[in-house]
Amino acid sequence: MWTKSSSRKVVTLLIISLWLTRCLGMDSISANESLSDGQTIVSTKNLFVLGFFSPGASSRRYVGIWHNNQGNRTVVWVGNRNDPLLDASGVLMFDSNGSLIVAQGGRSFTVAYGQGAKDMKATILDTGNLVLSSMANPSRYTWQSFDSPTDTWLPEMNIGLRTTNQSLISWRSNDDPAMGDYTLGMDPAGLSQFFIWWRGNVFWTSGRWNGDMFSLIPELKFFTTIPIFFKCSNFTNDINCTYSANPSDRMTKIVLNSIGSLSIMQFDSLAQSWILLWKQPSTCEVPNICGAFSVCNNNAMPKCVCTRGFVPQDIVAYSNGYFRGGCIRQVKLQCSSDEFLDIPNVRLPDNRNKLPVTSLRECKLACLLNCSSCTAYAYSQLDGCSLWYGDLMNLQDGYDVDGAGTLYLRLAPSELESGGSSGHKLVWMAGVIPSFALLFFCSLSFVHWRRRRQRKGKEKIHAHQSLMTLDTDSAIKLWESEEAGSHFVLFSFSQLANSTNNFSEQNKLGEGGFGPVYKVILFFNFMASDLLGSMLKGNLQNGQDIAVKRLATNSGQGLVEFKNEVLLIAKLQHVNLVRLLGCCIQGEEKILIYEYMPNKSLDFFLFEKSRRIVLDWAKRIHIIEGIAHGLLYLHKHSRLKIIHRDLKASNILLDIDMNPKISDFGMARIFGSKETQANTNRIVGTYGYMAPEYAMEGIFSVKSDVFSFGVLLLEIISGMRNAGSHRRGNSLNLLGHAWELWKEGRWSDLVDPSTRDAYPEHRVLRCVHVGLMCVQEKAADRPTMNDVVSMLTSESIIIPDPKQPAFLSIVLPTEMDTDDGSSFSLNGITITELDGR
Repeated sequence: MWTKSSSRKVVTLLIISLWLTRCLGMDSISANESLSDGQTIVSTKNLFVLGFFSPGASSRRYVGIWHNNQGNRTVVWVGNRNDPLLDASGVLMFDSNGSLIVAQGGRSFTVAYGQGAKDMKATILDTGNLVLSSMANPSRYTWQSFDSPTDTWLPEMNIGLRTTNQSLISWRSNDDPAMGDYTLGMDPAGLSQFFIWWRGNVFWTSGRWNGDMFSLIPELKFFTTIPIFFKCSNFTNDINCTYSANPSDRMTKIVLNSIGSLSIMQFDSLAQSWILLWKQPSTCEVPNICGAFSVCNNNAMPKCVCTRGFVPQDIVAYSNGYFRGGCIRQVKLQCSSDEFLDIPNVRLPDNRNKLPVTSLRECKLACLLNCSSCTAYAYSQLDGCSLWYGDLMNLQDGYDVDGAGTLYLRLAPSELESGGSSGHKLVWMAGVIPSFALLFFCSLSFVHWRRRRQRKGKEKIHAHQSLMTLDTDSAIKLWESEEAGSHFVLFSFSQLANSTNNFSEQNKLGEGGFGPVYKVILFFNFMASDLLGSMLKGNLQNGQDIAVKRLATNSGQGLVEFKNEVLLIAKLQHVNLVRLLGCCIQGEEKILIYEYMPNKSLDFFLFEKSRRIVLDWAKRIHIIEGIAHGLLYLHKHSRLKIIHRDLKASNILLDIDMNPKISDFGMARIFGSKETQANTNRIVGTYGYMAPEYAMEGIFSVKSDVFSFGVLLLEIISGMRNAGSHRRGNSLNLLGHAWELWKEGRWSDLVDPSTRDAYPEHRVLRCVHVGLMCVQEKAADRPTMNDVVSMLTSESIIIPDPKQPAFLSIVLPTEMDTDDGSSFSLNGITITELDGR
């Protein structure tokens, strides 16, 4: 029997069916339909989606098109880029004139003009093109999004000069799709070449199309790794270019990003991420990329650095990678008493003012006398005298093409230290004082020479015998070769004992599994007098602080680790690796000498509430990126491919400027150039940081270090240890807690509460995302450190969704399961050896 209840059920099912059709497969909306926020239409082959979205960390709503079935939404077109909606109440619909509009409350924004037709429909095609057509003639488009692109050029889309100017305009930022400062378009003079403009000024060109390639970017034709094929036409009132990808079903895009670089990218379905194939121009070629009084260097990190005497105008933005605010003076100019800092091999700013003088001295004087506005000068025989007034823009370091020279930057006298162009007295002192020091040193050495001669000979023989018992012939060869660098020295035990007051507790910095660590102030006469080698090869400065790590005599470990550090770290030179200065091997004594790190180790600050506040977000991000670059060097760029195997907070030392230095290479392993993983029966490391395949099976690779880095990254963000018995939310460790918050969309709850009020949301979100990518259970799913550095430093890299981390339901033992802050390493290199389970 048919009842009212049955009728209601049928109606309900019909409504649900219509709603699911709209959400899951319908590719168009017609004049009598609308699309609410939360609903989408999808192209026939499920390649592209049209709907409402919020970009990046913004809460504003936009109508856009994005690639379907990707972990991270990649938007290719925005309909209301300059007219955002403040909430999710917007509706996409047709008005009475057949135009497609976004309506919200009493206002509306036109997305596409329908030219007065009444029976219109909007369809999303598998090319990513949104087209408007009449129901009577669907193959004739009255409007299409390909004619009004935003920042993305898709295959089959034309960029050029037709009745309208089809060009790309960058987003304002990663969180704001409004029109930015950069435009890519065809030469308005009618030539088949592309320009990129910054605020109307040309700063990059592709060169002319010759029928086969663009003259200034021939690599797009000859690089087989870039399967992109361009085609350009030049007819009256129709000058345009398009391109196709190979294979045609592989998602490809060309994007003009918010900092003015043009990138070609393809989607890797296996890695589920976008791969950068080509990019121009380089960062430093983009106008005003670093702002005023900031120098750009394509080979440095960060790319932009304030010149001496200047500091970032907005320190938070500058530390987060937004450099356009530039730098401001620390000390006001003093007019006639000002000095000049010479900056060699720099690209000179364009807005120069020529002055008809014939010498460097006259050029300097002209700038000096104009104390109200002259900020720099340059002089060469070819170009004569150039003066700059006001802000200096577009400085580039290491510039080796035409336009480079030495720039003389005006500074207050107090800003110039010895070695400046006007510091003649200081230069004189720098030459005279070392002479007196040398004379004093020679006299002192002569007094003690005879007494030490016999003892030194005996110690040398003894030490070399000890080296041979350690199988370290290669170490001796290393020390005697140029590969060891100029700072590696063999020390005598007697002088180290004297300098540490016989290794007294007062000089003790800390202690790990290897043994105690002591602080020593190393004086020049000590260094020169008691070396075990033939001559002093190091050039350590007088009064330099060092850290002395002594192998404990009762330690059950350390011999292998000691040999490892001597053989490995002496060959490594990187700003984010601690520097090994030398060693001492005498009898049973085995001692390593390191540069001293005054700010101790990362765990000293990170895991104690009262000290944690020192680590603001600028420092945390700086530390994260520094560690990443150090690991990348070990894995890829050093002369030896090295797996660290014990990366943790206590093995990250901090210098006086809070720069991170990776330490403790006692457990490191060298990999061959073709070796990808290895197996060991000796499981060493620290639980909480060990990758699951290593902790359980003894298998280690570069991905083992990536796992440790991911744990450390999440610890830096949260200020919490991964290991230990403390419950975090519903989880037993930090990885489980982070995963739980990520799945619930509450990742911001992971942020250290002491810094939550002032953190850069988009940067921290990216760090959390990268951290979870690194701690995925399967090693194959984790990125390499090369990928990690790219994801951390480039906003254009699309990061796929992470998979489940390892050790979700396990309480991980820590080195010291005590209250936060009770365990730290003072220049310490702790070694924890654990039995495999």
